[in-house]
Amino acid sequence: MKKYNLLFLCTHNSARSVLGEAMASTHSSGKFVGFSAGSTPGTQVNPFARELALKLGYEESKLRSKSWDEYGLADAPKMDFIVTVCDDAAGEVCPYWPGQPVTAHWGFPDPSRVQGTDEEKRHAFEKVLAELKHRLDLLADMPLDKLDAMSLQAIHSPETAAALPKTA
Repeated sequence: MKKYNLLFLCTHNSARSVLGEAMASTHSSGKFVGFSAGSTPGTQVNPFARELALKLGYEESKLRSKSWDEYGLADAPKMDFIVTVCDDAAGEVCPYWPGQPVTAHWGFPDPSRVQGTDEEKRHAFEKVLAELKHRLDLLADMPLDKLDAMSLQAIHSPETAAALPKTA
């Protein structure tokens, strides 16, 4: 079975994109290899994102904030899909990824901005992780070799996925 490389991009590569990388790499379908990066990467992965990634069984040694420039190098893995996960409503700048991969924007509120108790913060991260899992579940059920950007962009709910044109 072919594995598809998914690159999750966000501004700081410390929370949402890291969760995407970990969820894709540990997805039960076995169809994905996740990667993540940021346009202006932070110095470390958010502790709540780290905790959830490790609970998924993701390798701790892979948990680091990195620049999206790493994936533009000649020896970088070839990406099949690029997904930005920053939330436009929060006024963040989402990086642009040039090239041939199918691209989409799955915007999520930044859980690292949540104020409150550790339990409330953890809940915000868990909510993003659950939505990433939901979208990856839908993606895994699609004919990935025939998927286009419009189809990838539309993966929000079972209703929108069901409305997508079926390909032979």
